[in-house]
Amino acid sequence: MRILGIDPGLRTTGFGVVDVDGPRVGYIASGVISTQATDTRALPERLKILFDGIGEVVQRYQPDCASVEIVFVNVNPQSTLLLGQARGALLTALVANGLPVHEYTALQMKQAVAGHGRAHKTQIQEMVKRLLQLPGLPGPDAADALGMAITHAHAGTSMARMAAADSIIGNGRVSYRDGRRR
Repeated sequence: MRILGIDPGLRTTGFGVVDVDGPRVGYIASGVISTQATDTRALPERLKILFDGIGEVVQRYQPDCASVEIVFVNVNPQSTLLLGQARGALLTALVANGLPVHEYTALQMKQAVAGHGRAHKTQIQEMVKRLLQLPGLPGPDAADALGMAITHAHAGTSMARMAAADSIIGNGRVSYRDGRRR
């Protein structure tokens, strides 16, 4: 399965693509889509850059699904609104390209990648480098995006196990080895 991870941002959106084969997660690509904060473009034009940029990434790497960071309220409400609009453009682009979208918080990503929810960006960069056996540190936005993809790779494995266990149990009742149902 190929997963596209996205770290949304109005100025810089990180993306990362990984392939998952059983327990193995392999690096395919990563980078950023930039709208340049000092750019004189209006907000709608910047949102279109994000929409088109993710569309290009999807067309180029053909992921099976996407994993996107859930955004919470910031200290600055205006920044939160702008980030929400950027995230909306990205989600719309993913759905328009037919991808199922999975969402995780930064805390969930940090726990999945670094083992604790208070990991710093540099720790995430280092762990992504190690987990994907990269020759160097990815940039902070690309590392967060790759972390989102890794998080879904781990969560997807867990969900598959739960689905398999659910099918063994069947209809919410437990089957015992002696054939009795309770």
